[in-house]
Amino acid sequence: MIYEFLATGFEEVEALIPVDVFRRAGLEVRTVSVTGKKVVESAHGVKIESDILFEDANFDDADLLMLPGGLPGSTNLRDHEGLCNALIAHAGKGRKVAAICAAPMVLGKLGLLKGRRATCYPGFESQMTGAEYTAELFTVDGNVTTGEGPAAAFPYAYALLEQLVDKKVVDDIREGMRFNHLMAR
Repeated sequence: MIYEFLATGFEEVEALIPVDVFRRAGLEVRTVSVTGKKVVESAHGVKIESDILFEDANFDDADLLMLPGGLPGSTNLRDHEGLCNALIAHAGKGRKVAAICAAPMVLGKLGLLKGRRATCYPGFESQMTGAEYTAELFTVDGNVTTGEGPAAAFPYAYALLEQLVDKKVVDDIREGMRFNHLMAR
């Protein structure tokens, strides 16, 4: 099970592309609102209905906990105590966590990037406490995956998918979504 956390001000592309890619692969993904309401408004005024509320969720079955970026979405995620505790517990068991754009600041605040390579949206490097900044589109270091920003949403999603399913499935989805055609240009 994959859980993606939505807070007011999330970046739509960074949230929805991974969900779409994972569902195409047949993975179960649940979007989780940390706002107390199922409908969450994005950074650009798009309203998305989450699958569940944080307070109704149990993350014991989680394979991956994922944070989209955006502002003020990332700061709202960073300030959610329950989410921070869930991320610490999950990563402490060696399970996968991921964040893109400004959201790696959440992992940095929690000490989950200490001694790791990571990327983020330019300008947020100082908030990735203890990380070696890579400036890559995405960076995988052990159980932590980070992404740079909206343009990295597809490569980031495929990098995560490669950690969860057979490479053939990833290749088929990349081809079916015409991503390989895009990269050939």
